[in-house]
Amino acid sequence: MKKPVIIGIAGGSGSGKTTVQRRVMDKFSPDIAVLDHDSYYRDLSHLPHEERTKVNFDHPDSLETELMVRHVDSLLKGFAVEKPTYDFSKHSRADKVERITPKPVIIVEGILIFAEPELRKRMDLRVFVDADPDIRLIRRIRRDIHERGRSIESILTQYEKSVQPMYMEFVEPSKRFADIIITRGGHNEAGISMLLAHVEQLVATNV
Repeated sequence: MKKPVIIGIAGGSGSGKTTVQRRVMDKFSPDIAVLDHDSYYRDLSHLPHEERTKVNFDHPDSLETELMVRHVDSLLKGFAVEKPTYDFSKHSRADKVERITPKPVIIVEGILIFAEPELRKRMDLRVFVDADPDIRLIRRIRRDIHERGRSIESILTQYEKSVQPMYMEFVEPSKRFADIIITRGGHNEAGISMLLAHVEQLVATNV
């Protein structure tokens, strides 16, 4: 098998990364694998639940990026990895893992991935998905209520205390490392079409 093409997809929470990622997956399925940074949150099961809720999950230190880097390297060498899973309702890792096998295209996705030099340098293409702050907040509220069982008050408190400050400190500055910036998130059909064409060319010419 050829060396996999590593595509990094970053952007703020609620920017539309998932929509863009799905379009890439639809285009290249089944020859694609995904490593999402969210799965690599550090296990906090050793802490009382009240202490876990106080952790700043929007800071790079909350993620075990070094493990993710090792997994990317293993996939590049042709070895399968066991990606952890994270229980966001309990703020701890779940017992199960997901087996990820090498594929021609590997997506590395997450808010903070471009803020991590060791991840960046392994990417063949870096894509930043951008959206207005109010749109990102609305999408985050909907996601956290429906998928993570959280209250609006807790979502807004976290947004004010950590999400937005960490976005300005780490995520927004990391945009400068992007090769492609897709504005308006998943609604930018022209931008997504250009991205898909570029990835297809990378796959075809990769050795």
